[in-house]
Parts: sequence; C-alpha cells; structure tokens
Amino acid sequence: MNPVIEAIRQRRSVRSYEPRPIPQEILQTLVDCANEAASGMNTQPWRFVVVQDECLKKKLVTTAVPNSLKYLEPVKEINPQRWELIKKRYEELPDPVYYSAPAIIFVLGSGTYASDSCPLACANIMLAAQSLGLGSCWVKLGSLITDNPEIVRALGLKEGESIFGPILVGYPTNIPGRPAKRPAAVTWI
Repeated sequence: MNPVIEAIRQRRSVRSYEPRPIPQEILQTLVDCANEAASGMNTQPWRFVVVQDECLKKKLVTTAVPNSLKYLEPVKEINPQRWELIKKRYEELPDPVYYSAPAIIFVLGSGTYASDSCPLACANIMLAAQSLGLGSCWVKLGSLITDNPEIVRALGLKEGESIFGPILVGYPTNIPGRPAKRPAAVTWI
C-alpha cells in the first residue's frame, strides 16, 4: 500500500505516551513537514513552539485544566452521561489535557490565511509523526492557556496570533482501535 495512504488510515489520536524524550532531530523533522503544508498565497502564516520543558508543561496543565472544564461545562446539560465520563477523567488523570506527552508542538499563526492554512500544518505534523512510529493528538483544550501571562510570554504569543495546535507527540503506550467511520458523503456530478 502507498505509505502516505497507510499513514492516513492508521493514524489515531493517542492519549497515552511513554515518558522517554523524542530526539530533537525527529521533532525538527515534524516541524519541517508542517512547514511544507499548503498555505494561501504561500503566506506560511505559522510559526512553531516545541515545548519539552517539564516546568512549563506543569504550568500549561494547571492553566488548561480549569479553563477546559469551564469550556466543557455545557456538556453537563447537553449530555449528562458524557459529562460524568469527562469529570471522571479529570479526577483520575494527573494531566487530562496534554496526557503527559513528552513534546507539545504549538502551531501559532496570524493573518488572513492563518485559519485556513495552519490546520494543514497541524495535519502534516500528525501524519509525519505516524510515519515515524510516534503517536500524536490534536487537543483544542490545550489552547485554552492565553489567560496566563507567563505562558503567553514563554510561547512568545503576539497580539493577533492564535494557537492552532497544540499537537501532542510521543512514543505511544496504547494505540486506540479504529473508530467506526460512516461512508463518505459524496456527490458525483
């Protein structure tokens, strides 16, 4: 099978990682692959911050956890059963947002084409990680950290810049099975 198609079909959102660090040259390869993504007018409206520092990762967790619980609170009314599962995860896991991943790649972008282009860079990171035997997971809740000035400074987050990752990366300890997929809705004309 074509290796690109194989990587697409086998990639899963991994939330369980070995604690061992990822060599910098592999992380650089992931960033280089992200940088190869298509972008509107070739603006490449992104930049990347790779977080491996344990102290900063702890600050990310202590900031993201309460913010993500607040963000998820409407689930309590919409789907009480799902809310109980979320609550349990937040009570049991030491890091229910970044899952103690050894590396977190923040994809930051600004400008007209960022919202269309930066997600493509995120996808490239996850597919490249899969092809290199790494697990990855895109975590929207991990971007809810902009109310912490110390984290904003550490990431160098500028006015008008948005977080499009973060992408968790690490050596997986548990790879989930393939979820059920509906057939693609397609119209042939």
